[in-house]
Amino acid sequence: MNVTNRTTRFMAPPRVATYLQAALALVCLWGLTSQADELEDLQTALETSNLPIESISDSEVPGLFSLKLVDGTTLLTDATGTYFIHGDIYQKTNGRMINLSEQERSDSRKALIDGLDEAQMVVFAPPPSKQKTTITVFTDIDCGYCRKLHQEVPELNRLGIAVRYLAYPRAGIDSASYNKIVSAWCAPDQKKALTQAKAGDAIPGRSCDNPVKAHFELGELVGVTGTPSIIFEDGRLLPGYLPAARLAAQLGLSSDS
Repeated sequence: MNVTNRTTRFMAPPRVATYLQAALALVCLWGLTSQADELEDLQTALETSNLPIESISDSEVPGLFSLKLVDGTTLLTDATGTYFIHGDIYQKTNGRMINLSEQERSDSRKALIDGLDEAQMVVFAPPPSKQKTTITVFTDIDCGYCRKLHQEVPELNRLGIAVRYLAYPRAGIDSASYNKIVSAWCAPDQKKALTQAKAGDAIPGRSCDNPVKAHFELGELVGVTGTPSIIFEDGRLLPGYLPAARLAAQLGLSSDS
């Protein structure tokens, strides 16, 4: 017996098809309107809170909304603004756990770093034809591991990695470390002064219009808790020191470059 496989396609009458399309459009519109209403209701509910909210948006978790505070902290809340969750959101994808919160932080860091004026940094870079990538480093004059990383800068440059320094005096504004790093930023030859200071040599005290305070505040905003803190081009933050070869590997570069 011959059996012929056939697929039967249902064709709704024109008038029925029109009704179905209209109904689908109404459902989609209702969904968008309902979502907008929920956000508006949540914003109203949170107006009496003491939270310094910068923005409210949908989160990756159905039923929960994301609150971004002015200090960069992100909270999750329900539609009524009654319950709050502070922590990272992970998503299981293809058997792997993806940290969605860190991805969001990386995107935010990248946007902030990309918006900086490189002229306000102290930059050690290889020739443009040899440069493969850039790291932006929050650094402190008196930090032992910052000094250790600075000794690796020639090797990092050889591997095609440009190093852009931002100032982060760990002891805070107006501390001795703050005054030292200001002196380096205000020196006629910033790279020479910074290298001398990181070697433990005294450099002449100087003051000028400088970005050190702004760098420090930016570090607080992007999650710097110690030095060195290294930010990759994609916004990822690597806290602490790594030897040049291991740092290159983190960047997908060969130490034989």
